[in-house]
Amino acid sequence: MVVDDDVVDGLLHALADSTRRDIVRRCLGDAASVSRLAEGYPMSFAAVQKHVAVLERAGLVTKERRGREQLVRTEVDAVRRAREALDQLEASWRGRVDRMSALLTEGTENDERDQR
Repeated sequence: MVVDDDVVDGLLHALADSTRRDIVRRCLGDAASVSRLAEGYPMSFAAVQKHVAVLERAGLVTKERRGREQLVRTEVDAVRRAREALDQLEASWRGRVDRMSALLTEGTENDERDQR
């Protein structure tokens, strides 16, 4: 599966922050209210709301209003897309490293032949 570069940019930007990664982990499986999430961080409620908004824009979480609470839940498919994007990058780099290694090996073999 090929993941759109704009989607990857949004996912990686959102996951670049340790607080946002923690929010994704905490909301995996069970939804958590924004106010409950905010209790676990040394920052304001508004700051936690902003982190949740970044995650929501990236599609990593969804919010659902239940009465006065906003419940946050991790979107597992989005996390899967982030993993697939990283797998694609890894495969690309492994291919490049393998090609460079082959070229270096070939160059070394040519040098040894030339020295004989």
